[in-house]
Amino acid sequence: MRARAFTSGLITAILAVGAAFSFFPIYMVLINSFKTQGQMFESFLSLPTSLSFENYAAAFKQINLLNSAVNSVTVSALGIAGIVLCAALAGYKLSRTEGRVSGVIFFLFIASMLVPFHSIMIPLTRMAKTLSVQGTTYGLAVIYIGLGVNMAIFLYHGFVKSIPRELEEAASIDGCGEFQTFFRIIFPLLLPITVTIAILNFLWIWNDFLLPLLMLTNADRYTLILSTNMLFGEYNKEWSLILAALVLTAIPVILIYAFFQKFIMHGIAEGAIKG
Repeated sequence: MRARAFTSGLITAILAVGAAFSFFPIYMVLINSFKTQGQMFESFLSLPTSLSFENYAAAFKQINLLNSAVNSVTVSALGIAGIVLCAALAGYKLSRTEGRVSGVIFFLFIASMLVPFHSIMIPLTRMAKTLSVQGTTYGLAVIYIGLGVNMAIFLYHGFVKSIPRELEEAASIDGCGEFQTFFRIIFPLLLPITVTIAILNFLWIWNDFLLPLLMLTNADRYTLILSTNMLFGEYNKEWSLILAALVLTAIPVILIYAFFQKFIMHGIAEGAIKG
């Protein structure tokens, strides 16, 4: 009994230390986002003497927050919609189609997850320029779809196997075609894994910096992360302003992840284990 209590206390202490290390950078960003540049360099660890929102107002204006937020939302929405639609159809078809060809195609999708993005970013940028989609939000969204479907197909493929085939047979007897069966019967049952895929890809697309940097050439099309990077001048860096901008950029991600966290864990477990 004592050994179990000691083990439980030790695990709790380790988790508490890990949580403190994880929260410390967030704490530093928050407290210093309310300070002036001079106050921050005087004492980086001290609490602000007063809560001034001047940094947030200045950051809101300098990164053109509303326009950048619209760009981020547009790219995220188009990318997520394309990933969910393409991956759901592909995962369903590959899961229900038996044979060597289906297995090879599924393997190729999974194998593509092992390819580092840095090894394909230059050819990808050249292809986007050739197709005249570089510098556009929809072109950026299409690339996100291509990069994101492999993991989504893997999760959908496993989840579909848990759905009884009798439902499709009953729908076929009632006169439903393959697409009607999928969208009316199967796709609603994929809601848990769909929510998981949508949230994970939202976190990825919203926080991504490198791909927008390569693809977007017009400041009016910049995403929030890319607009925040413009605050880093060559000779001058207003860190208090940058930290305020980072807080504004991170708020939507934190809220969405906190609200849908249980769906993420449940969906990943269901998609990866079932079948």
